[in-house]
Amino acid sequence: MESGIMKEYEVIWEIFNKCPRNQMRDVFVEEVEIKDPEEYIRKKFQGKDVSYDKTVLADGTIVFDITTSQIKQRCSFTEI
Repeated sequence: MESGIMKEYEVIWEIFNKCPRNQMRDVFVEEVEIKDPEEYIRKKFQGKDVSYDKTVLADGTIVFDITTSQIKQRCSFTEI
């Protein structure tokens, strides 16, 4: 069970362009204070057909690779 302690994260949200000739992506950076990054993802994409894979990197960064409406996105949470 989570202890329910709020933690501060820097969130990097990347939206990958699905046009093969355009490799640009939209990148948004914000700081959030949350208890659970996975709950944040579920709320952010609530009501959408969404699937995601969660990876925890060696440095503790939590990465969610998200697919919604055939658009690939990534949210990375780094504790501040």
